[in-house]
Amino acid sequence: MVKSSINPARVDFVTLRLFCAVVQTGSITKGAAQCHLALSAASRRLSDFEAATGAQLLERSVQGVSVTPAGHAAGQHAMRLFQGFELFSSELADYAEGYRGHVRLWANMSALTEFLPEALSDFMAHQPGIRVDVEEQLSGDIVRALLDGLADIGVFAEGTPADGLTLAPFRNDELVLLCPRAHPLAKARKVAFADCLDHDFVGLNRGSSLLELTSRAAAESGRPLRMRVQVRSFDAMCQMIAAQLGVGVLPLAACKETPGPRGLKAVRLIDSWAQRQLLLGYSASRQLSAAARMIADHLLMPANSIGRPGLQP
Repeated sequence: MVKSSINPARVDFVTLRLFCAVVQTGSITKGAAQCHLALSAASRRLSDFEAATGAQLLERSVQGVSVTPAGHAAGQHAMRLFQGFELFSSELADYAEGYRGHVRLWANMSALTEFLPEALSDFMAHQPGIRVDVEEQLSGDIVRALLDGLADIGVFAEGTPADGLTLAPFRNDELVLLCPRAHPLAKARKVAFADCLDHDFVGLNRGSSLLELTSRAAAESGRPLRMRVQVRSFDAMCQMIAAQLGVGVLPLAACKETPGPRGLKAVRLIDSWAQRQLLLGYSASRQLSAAARMIADHLLMPANSIGRPGLQP
């Protein structure tokens, strides 16, 4: 049986944006309002979209709409296509405004907190004609974005599956245990992670490479990780730890400014995995643009050479 393909002439980006909005809101009315379309026009576009795909994507009822399995798949692809169109439009607008390059850089929280601000500031001071869009994401999502072409360059933690990428060492990232100064563990200068597992932990949300690392270390010790609170940022972790809700593992540089004022102490971990490598990566199957190559070369310079003038494009 030969599969029928969707006719591109029957799908436009207004409809893709509308479908994404309906999936996200669970309502055709709300989706139409977000896209500034009349309800009747939105309903007709959705019906035509379903006809073009040859599958039922939405189930309609008086309570609203629900997404079918085919609709979920269509929504994921529609979001990628619409995001790609927005990137296409944004980058061409940059060139029209006089920019000489546009680079999409995705990085995990550790890299953005510790290493990238100074390096990017230095690069953009010497290369004002290149625009860099920076987005914070989880390491696994960064790899997928690089493979899908949503990002040009990524910085993420070593150990993340990265088949299909060209990789280079970026920076070393030391992890420490952060705890309140009144906590029993604060008395030590160094501590083994296994000796911390009797205590409650504060950590990042699921999907974080740091959470995966500490969970794996706990499992290898044969002990459960007593995760009491999970948050979305290092700063929120520091706040929760200061409120004595648990201890946490963070990059040393991420908590350098916080221990004293918040009554916290950073204790070094003796475990080998606490010395973590961050990697810079990009797709092995796509050639980097001249601008992306320039920023990759700049980021891979030794940290003590940041600040020296770079090459002109």
